[in-house]
Amino acid sequence: MRLKILCLILMIGVPIMAKTYKVPSKDVLQKRLTEMQYRVTQHSDTEPAFRNEYWDNHREGIYVDVVSGEPLFTSLDKFDSGCGWPSFTKPIKKEALTETGDMKIGYERTEVRSKLANAHLGHVFEDGPTDRGGLRYCINSAALRFIPLKDLDKEGYGTFKVLFKKP
Repeated sequence: MRLKILCLILMIGVPIMAKTYKVPSKDVLQKRLTEMQYRVTQHSDTEPAFRNEYWDNHREGIYVDVVSGEPLFTSLDKFDSGCGWPSFTKPIKKEALTETGDMKIGYERTEVRSKLANAHLGHVFEDGPTDRGGLRYCINSAALRFIPLKDLDKEGYGTFKVLFKKP
């Protein structure tokens, strides 16, 4: 167990307890997710800009994959890009995501999916804040579940509180 924790610390710089994230069956997902969540994560759909749950969320906490529960982003890396979807400068752990080319709307974009659940999340663009790496992860709210900082322990994500400690 100590070796697993040490490996996780080395991979993402955060001491995270080894937690198992599971991908439910399609039948379970259809029952558990809303219609929009299912369309976005399973059929690569896009929710409406400015009419989604987290585009204007300013609370502290983490955003997890709505399918598997795997942590993906923090509010510390969220910024207002003006696009109408939650935007982040980076994921908690780059290895939790996959990126592939996407030509669905007639020009090249980079699609972002959760690696474990293979759930469509959104797209990444190179027009983010230059002082924070220059990337903008434009993510559908429907692909995420927000865990407020005050609820991290209760929800089993307490080890992420270290990210929010002020120096």
